[in-house]
Amino acid sequence: MGHTVYYRIHIEKWEEFRVFLAAVARGLGYHLMDRGEYVVVLPDCPLVEPLEIKKEGWGFAKTNLVEPCHSVYLLILYSISAFGSVDVWED
Repeated sequence: MGHTVYYRIHIEKWEEFRVFLAAVARGLGYHLMDRGEYVVVLPDCPLVEPLEIKKEGWGFAKTNLVEPCHSVYLLILYSISAFGSVDVWED
């Protein structure tokens, strides 16, 4: 246990990303908090931290390799490249 996903993002198309993420979260049955300046994905997986995404900056979420949440987080993060840029790494 203890696996963490780290990311650095810059989202140029913020409004489009928020609409996309809301549709994805709804389709997956995840809860999404949209705070305007940032969004938070709240999964239903135990031992998985919420995924907080800001328009620009650094972040991390402990996933503990719990599936399917770990893989979904990776898919969400890598999808940011369609709206800006993203670097993702894990430990």
